Amino acid sequence: MKCVSGFLSIVIALFISSTGAEDVVVYGQVGETVTLPRSKWGSERVLVQWFFGMDTQPLITRNSHGRETIDPVWKDRLSLSKTDFSLIINNIRLEDFKSFKCELKDFMPQTTTSVTFRLFRVSVQPVSPLLAGKNLNLKCDIEEIFKGTQRRWLSPQKQDLNEDKRAQIRNDGSLTVMSVTGQDHGEWTCVVTYQGREAYANTPVTVIDLSPAHPQPIYTSVSSLSLLHLPCFFSIPPPLSWSDSQEKSIQGGRWTFTPSPVAGSLTGVFQTLANLSLGPPLAWVVNQKRGLDVSALQKTNLNLSLSKKGVTEGDRGEYTCAVEFQRGDTLKRSMRVEVLQVFSSPAPVAFVGQEVNLTCTLGHPLTSDLKVKWIPPRQSSLLALGSDPDSAHLTIPEARDINGGRWRCELWRNKTKLTSVEITLKIERVPMDVWLLVTICGAAVIFVLLLILTVILNRRHRQRVTMPRRGKRRICRCKDPQPKGFYRN
Repeated sequence: MKCVSGFLSIVIALFISSTGAEDVVVYGQVGETVTLPRSKWGSERVLVQWFFGMDTQPLITRNSHGRETIDPVWKDRLSLSKTDFSLIINNIRLEDFKSFKCELKDFMPQTTTSVTFRLFRVSVQPVSPLLAGKNLNLKCDIEEIFKGTQRRWLSPQKQDLNEDKRAQIRNDGSLTVMSVTGQDHGEWTCVVTYQGREAYANTPVTVIDLSPAHPQPIYTSVSSLSLLHLPCFFSIPPPLSWSDSQEKSIQGGRWTFTPSPVAGSLTGVFQTLANLSLGPPLAWVVNQKRGLDVSALQKTNLNLSLSKKGVTEGDRGEYTCAVEFQRGDTLKRSMRVEVLQVFSSPAPVAFVGQEVNLTCTLGHPLTSDLKVKWIPPRQSSLLALGSDPDSAHLTIPEARDINGGRWRCELWRNKTKLTSVEITLKIERVPMDVWLLVTICGAAVIFVLLLILTVILNRRHRQRVTMPRRGKRRICRCKDPQPKGFYRN
């Protein structure tokens, strides 16, 4: 919507108040429709004539037979109500804010009555599109203020701004709303109260903002097929276009990522994923090879979203989309990504009789509003395992063939399933060649031990044989002594 400079004349056809014996005040809006109310009077055969200002020629006439005649100048903008004598004026112009007179002539009996209407206008200073975070200033000006007139404001959600702590309403009808958001886009209404009656003046307000922030984290799961979508786009409602936001002089933009404390080697390190190149054409320049898809920006300048196919636990963390404007203004949207992961201990292949532990985790303890549900393979049963199906840790005390297959872990918040992840568990029997190998190895070990033991015992025996005996000395005298004397045996 292109903003019209100057004052936008606005609102209302409603309110009726007497200024004289037969004068009635009505408020109208430039470009809108207003009804000058005149109820039925007299018999069925009444001549109705409406005059503008001091003109003596009627604008529109309905004779007693119901035939209407309209001044060619007003032909496309005037009509009479089908139920009474009220005058309907379409597409009100500035020059229409004067007096109108309704004259009724009844022929049974012949009587005449007339009522004069004064059409006044309400004007509101126009506002150009606002960036979210800026202050909104509006003023409800009434051309003619009568005693007891009061003004109040309604938000686009029809909430009375007297109850909004951000709003400041002054006695002159001006309004200031601090730090507007995308929720403040829409029709703002000035309610004029006079003598117990109300008139409504509406004015459009456009707020340029990014897509609404996610109140909850984005949940996904570890999988090569999972698609992680990070939404970020200008919430510029029609009939506004990209050129309207360009009037705010975009200086640049970026996507940043702060990993979770347990995600990868760059734990907690701030990273810039992509920078916005102003071109032309406008495009993302990707700084890191993380498999990011930036093609959404090529389709429309309003879409700054990123996507990634194939999710790992390293994608856990906080992502921020930021667009920078002149004068240091910045629009930001942050979103947290939680990645569900399941793993088994031992590895996905286990043998019959082994204890198997399955763990389903987000990388940190689950909050109280989250819980998991385990879905076993068709032939298996959680009741037979004696495990809690709502626990993040599942234990199979003795694995059996029926426990093999696809196990699914689902993450739930209340009655809403957030995401799920699967793992294929293989349960195998110990093969015969393995037992044979174990037997051979055991026999070899026993043989080696026996051999070692034999060697040790043999060595000890030989040492005992060769070692001289120690005991009482015995000296013998030979019958035929040798020349050298005595000898010891």
